[in-house]
Amino acid sequence: MRAPWVKFRRRAIITAAISLTAIAIACYCLPACVCGPRETHLQVIGGAPDGNVSAPRSLTVMTLNVAHGRKDGRHQILQKRAAFRSHMDDIAAVLVREKPDVVALQEADGPSIWSGNFNHVQCLAEKAGFPYSMRGEHVKGLKLSYGTALLSVLELKDAVSLAFKPSPTPPKGFVVGTIEWPASGGFKVDVVSVHLDFARKSVRKKQVQELIEKLSQRENALIVMGDFNCEWTGREPTLRTLADKLKLRTYEPKSAEMKTFPKLKMRIDWILVSPEIEFEAYEVIPDVVSDHLGVIARLKISKETE
Repeated sequence: MRAPWVKFRRRAIITAAISLTAIAIACYCLPACVCGPRETHLQVIGGAPDGNVSAPRSLTVMTLNVAHGRKDGRHQILQKRAAFRSHMDDIAAVLVREKPDVVALQEADGPSIWSGNFNHVQCLAEKAGFPYSMRGEHVKGLKLSYGTALLSVLELKDAVSLAFKPSPTPPKGFVVGTIEWPASGGFKVDVVSVHLDFARKSVRKKQVQELIEKLSQRENALIVMGDFNCEWTGREPTLRTLADKLKLRTYEPKSAEMKTFPKLKMRIDWILVSPEIEFEAYEVIPDVVSDHLGVIARLKISKETE
């Protein structure tokens, strides 16, 4: 016969395991039922630019899924509260070093109970010296707030956030704002940060159709960046459909050397541009500040546009 304390310890371990599992499931699945407003015109947080802009006729952009600030660790609810501030410091250090003009962020949190209860986007903007920022809430409620965001050293105008139509998985969406290309005489570009569904290509297909519908209504050239949760090659046509319908192109789409999600050895984070824009350089950054790797590109206006 087992001693009472042995039975008690076993029950306590089982209870704790069930509780942690329930919390993790709740924090992951419940957001699927808590969608922010479908479409929102955003107020851009910003002041005067600090002058730290790429050389004339050049623009440097970057995309990074910041994974709710958990770095490459397990689910954010299992992280220590103090770790999120430290992880923001690590991301900000990369941004300061790379000096992008515009940054697209995904899984970017506002004050959320599972990630330290502070605005990650505002924190990064302040630490890395971006005078302009905008954050779309594709999930809002149950003490959670997150979505996609843009940081910029250039003024952002006509800022809009759109949450995709609800699906069984946590809501996704995109934000878009307009910038004026440095020293270009008024060449305007719409910059986009997008996050597509991680689980099903059928959902991604519908989300891309929404993206195409909304962006095709805008008149400016496009820079579309984000976590698309799919690759260019293979049976899934999501990225190719987006590129075809909006006349976008990316850098060496069939290259097998630029994996952005190391855990699955996949290239799922992309930067796509309109024909008016050309790539001067394109790089996957090796710094481990998330479970995704950042992607950075230096762009120029094409000769045909000049």
